[in-house]
Amino acid sequence: MAAQPLWQDPVPLDLTTAPLPEYGSGSLADVLPTLAAGQGVPDLTASITELTPADRNCVFLIDGLGWEQIKAHPAEAPYLTSLLGTSRGNTGRPLTAGFPATTATSLASVGTGLPPAQHGLPGYTVRDPATDALMNQLRWQPWTDPHIWQPYPTVFQLAEAAGVHTAQVSAPAFQHTPLTKIALSGGTFFGRLSGEERMDLAAEQLGAGDRALVYTYYSEVDGKGHRFGVDSDAWRGQLMYVDRLVQRLAEQLPPRSALYVTADHGMIDIPFDEESRIDFDEDWELRAGVALLGGEGRARHIYAVPGAASDVLTVWREVLGDRFWVASRDEALAAGWFGPPGTMDERVYGRIGDVVAAAHDDVVVTASVREPHESAMVGMHGSMTPVEQLVPLLEVRS
Repeated sequence: MAAQPLWQDPVPLDLTTAPLPEYGSGSLADVLPTLAAGQGVPDLTASITELTPADRNCVFLIDGLGWEQIKAHPAEAPYLTSLLGTSRGNTGRPLTAGFPATTATSLASVGTGLPPAQHGLPGYTVRDPATDALMNQLRWQPWTDPHIWQPYPTVFQLAEAAGVHTAQVSAPAFQHTPLTKIALSGGTFFGRLSGEERMDLAAEQLGAGDRALVYTYYSEVDGKGHRFGVDSDAWRGQLMYVDRLVQRLAEQLPPRSALYVTADHGMIDIPFDEESRIDFDEDWELRAGVALLGGEGRARHIYAVPGAASDVLTVWREVLGDRFWVASRDEALAAGWFGPPGTMDERVYGRIGDVVAAAHDDVVVTASVREPHESAMVGMHGSMTPVEQLVPLLEVRS
């Protein structure tokens, strides 16, 4: 094939090349339903078929620790690395986070067992159709009733109702947050400050019932990645620390238990140059016809002024289409970005952008005025590339 002349416009990416999340067979939303179904909780499907049921299940979610990051750092994470394959009889494999690959969306998928098109948290910030304001679904600002925003029961609530001992062990600050209420509630919440305390208590709670479902969480791998990048000493130090935490918990598992280590997304470092960081607030073409800019740098929801959606889609494809998958709302839904086609709840439709842009290359759309904190981050995530989308499902059994 002849080389493309330099004067020609870049060819837009084909939307069919986007590596879709494996909803229904290998996504974060499939983990807890599979585990709870194996414990006899009714009305749930064990869709990750290779997982063997256990009486006691613990899910340890490490925020920001993608599959690719573990594979790239065997020296810093020897225990986690030992769980990647089947050499020790384990079934370590990657899962897909779901789109977008971001914390609020992923935690809702984990806790409800539903894809974003159903649970209704389809991004970091999304439009509330009732107010036409951007809603930050991690900080829950501005306030809206959590149980109207996400009305489905969590898997923890279903398990508790079925007689399974259920507990969450996390930082005390998360106990009463709206995100916890609608995604992770059910059973008893235990707040502990240190990682070591959380591991010890999670193991204790696993042994507190003949059937148990326990969730524990650690956030600082993500925090150091955002601030310093996944190629930094600070991030590597956090990886070394959580490697020890996982081993500490694994060595305390009571009989008939399974520990599953996973994450909400991976992360990628973005260079600080004009080509890699496109500033929406300084780009008149991208701003034209846009009423609200939602999502985050690598997974944008773009909300058009009335009547301008088609023009906005055209411009974003012309400006960014060789580096982003750029789709209309209906195209993204039909392609299965937010869940299997045809499964969307009507209440979710208006929360998704008129245009949705997911980064393909090492590039972000920042907003230096609207989002100064987020725009200054080194490590970012959100899109469907393997480094962001693939998360571990590592197993230890007793």
